[in-house]
Amino acid sequence: MEEVQTKKLAVIGGGAAGFFGAIQTRILSEGRISVQLYEKSPNVLSKVKISGGGRCNVTHSCFDPEELSKRYPRGEKELKRAFEIFQPKDTIRFFESRGVKLKAETDGRMFPVTDNSETIIHCLLEEAKKSGVRIQTKISILGIYKNEDPNGKRFRIQTEEGEEYFDSVLVASGSSRKVWGWLENMGHSIESPVPSLFTFEISDPLLDGFQGLTVSDVEIIFKNSKLKQRGPILFTHWGLSGPAVLKLSAWAARELFDSDYKAELLVDWVPNHSRQELREIFLEKKKDSPSKKPGSRSEFDLPSRFWERVWEKSCGAEKRWSEISSKELHQAEEILKRTVLKVSGKGVFKDEFVTCGGVRRKEVDFSKMESRLHSGLYFAGEVLDIDGITGGFNFQNAWTTSYIAAKALAAT
Repeated sequence: MEEVQTKKLAVIGGGAAGFFGAIQTRILSEGRISVQLYEKSPNVLSKVKISGGGRCNVTHSCFDPEELSKRYPRGEKELKRAFEIFQPKDTIRFFESRGVKLKAETDGRMFPVTDNSETIIHCLLEEAKKSGVRIQTKISILGIYKNEDPNGKRFRIQTEEGEEYFDSVLVASGSSRKVWGWLENMGHSIESPVPSLFTFEISDPLLDGFQGLTVSDVEIIFKNSKLKQRGPILFTHWGLSGPAVLKLSAWAARELFDSDYKAELLVDWVPNHSRQELREIFLEKKKDSPSKKPGSRSEFDLPSRFWERVWEKSCGAEKRWSEISSKELHQAEEILKRTVLKVSGKGVFKDEFVTCGGVRRKEVDFSKMESRLHSGLYFAGEVLDIDGITGGFNFQNAWTTSYIAAKALAAT
């Protein structure tokens, strides 16, 4: 790209948001803005590499901005407008125009057809090189400062090797307490970061021995709360995981943090059936199959071993339908419709640690992703108090916010 630069941009962070913002700034400014990207570690795009079990969940095939924004426990209002500017269709267009085809799975998650995150990494690295982004790794930044010289660049980046001056700074450092500290020193407010997207630690005899089993459709809700989710759950060695659990953990992130991850979880294992319907089904079984044991054949698409456990807890393993009392039928209904499980802690969802918290949204102009306190200071990705549920939504936040920042930078 031809060098006709008049301005300098520093990008802090070598992840998805940093790279995409750097690339788009070079493209949209037609080379008028030089871009220096700083990354503290030896490797860039490390989170891209591990995403989706190494396949990289690039985005989600939800193309309606309003519906898409509802996947963000924090940031829904701001991102609804942002997605009208850049959304998953634009993400797909960017990668496919560069030879990287994406595919949508049945749950809407989108991956490269290669099922390999290196495909996305290679694309971003090639685009950065092609567009002329300067990348500096293993660099220890000590701080970002406003430059008081009215005739010079607006910002000073202090590193262990010296200092450099820039017209603008794009902060795309993810969940970095150190960077948040710099921004606090500049007057920004930081919403306290707490974990989001995590599994539930639960010790209960009802769950023992089922690790690896999945129940495809379950509704879970916290007791005395309106927070609930429905979807698949996975039995683990330490409790419960799966999409429904991870989504609920995101929406309840702050409440669970405040309670030290102690809570009572109510589980409806058969959300498609009412208690009355269950009772009618059971009474029909008593009438039509009196000599059979209830646990001998699974119902409602529940795993057979779990179905057996329900009846072991309700009436014992040996009873037949004809021998089961009304009280025991009620106990089975209670387990199936309202199991109470005590959450005692949290686990980490694979290696994809996500936090809620970050730069307070009210202090950012989301039409430009620019600080309302300092002209020329921009934000993208998880450095902001924005986080999505699992399914490619956090990457889409990165692509969208960094694109809007780049667009605004190119217009300066």
